[in-house]
Amino acid sequence: MSSSSLHCAARGCHNNWTKRRQCMEQTCFDHGKPRAECCGPPYNLHRIPSSDEGRRMWLKALNLKKPPKRPFVCSFHFVDGKPSEQHPNPEKWLGYDTPPPQMARRRLVRLPVTPPPSSVSLDTDRETDGITDNVTEGSTHCDASTQSEDLHMSDHAYARDTVHAPSLHSKATQYPEQNLVHTVLLRNERLCLMYTGLSRAAFYGLADELMPGCGSFPLHPNDQLLITLIKLRLNSLQGDIAEKFGVSQTLVSRIISHWLDHMEGRMEHHVPWLHRDTIRATMPQCFKEHYPSTTCIIDCSETSLQKAHNLDSRGESYSHYYGQNTIKYLVAIAPCGLIMFISEGFGGRCSDKFITVESGFLENLRPGDEVMADRGFIISDLLRERKVNLVMPAFTKRGLPLSEEDTTNTRRIANVRVHVERVIRRLKNYRILAQTVPINLAPKFDKILKVCAGLCNLRGDIIQEELE
Repeated sequence: MSSSSLHCAARGCHNNWTKRRQCMEQTCFDHGKPRAECCGPPYNLHRIPSSDEGRRMWLKALNLKKPPKRPFVCSFHFVDGKPSEQHPNPEKWLGYDTPPPQMARRRLVRLPVTPPPSSVSLDTDRETDGITDNVTEGSTHCDASTQSEDLHMSDHAYARDTVHAPSLHSKATQYPEQNLVHTVLLRNERLCLMYTGLSRAAFYGLADELMPGCGSFPLHPNDQLLITLIKLRLNSLQGDIAEKFGVSQTLVSRIISHWLDHMEGRMEHHVPWLHRDTIRATMPQCFKEHYPSTTCIIDCSETSLQKAHNLDSRGESYSHYYGQNTIKYLVAIAPCGLIMFISEGFGGRCSDKFITVESGFLENLRPGDEVMADRGFIISDLLRERKVNLVMPAFTKRGLPLSEEDTTNTRRIANVRVHVERVIRRLKNYRILAQTVPINLAPKFDKILKVCAGLCNLRGDIIQEELE
């Protein structure tokens, strides 16, 4: 079996050796060089043990009707990322529901009941009443030094919030300071940038802006926002996020879904179409020299999409340029680097011209505007109808070399058009746009695009950062 044909044998897993090699050849967004030179592989393929017992345990865990002769399993299905002494077999995300373990029924032993002495019966009843009153009134009236964990509830973590629920009379009592995860994870600028892609001032300012309508969840609104941003910025597994915040995976999923809807509606003004005077006032010097009338620079980008089971959907999203299923979208930026427009997601087979027309981008243009684009945007006739000028690199004709003037203009356009590529690279710092989108997340992708574009604009102008 050649290395190119190795693939993970777990149900529903599409990881293989070819995808691993392609990922290592891609440019790392964090380091700016091939992943093979800076980051490790995203996963490894582990061979089935040679021992009969180990092979039997692996095949039992995979639960395949027709297992291959030499199955391989990728790192995602192991608790420790690889076979270890404590967890030698694949256990995670095996594509089927593991039945719950059958607990042996506990036998009850009846003990003879001896009546207590009459002299202490009243005191015992009084003490019992006192304990019942304390539990009824709530744990907020108990001294912290006298509280202890209820052993009966120690194995039922899901019930602890109900048994020891604090009073909900005020924000302060509803979210105790020691339970605010964002105060720990965002304790400095470096961590805040890593988890959210924003500065601490921008994060807390956004949290105050989004506070109304944040939803009735048993977490502080800042923690709810942080959960959503961690999903967008790092594309972490929901189980990992749930472990960080000490909540259930179901609650994390509900919070992310609610906040994507909430943020999309409240962050529209963070992706504004700037007035022509504002564009001129904020135009960098590199545009003023040769292209002072530029209104926006446009380009299309694509994000990998999990292959659909439906053949029609699979064909609509197949990108011949990338050779895989993708979601394609249009980005328009101002000369200063601010994202002014981002379209909804289209299938990867759609052309740049089709997306430009169907996305509604042309409705923002006014007579006298100037759009800078790549050669793939065959939209000069559409812009001419709106009295809008199109600036794009020159085409070669019949294999003849470009003239000296065309070569100079092409080089000048490339020098300033590179800023839209840098903005898209910043947009894909939110790894949910840089990694493969699962099919079940595709309905939320349009909202993810708009939210990530607004978050990018909160970081400031990209060209000003480079000048500084």
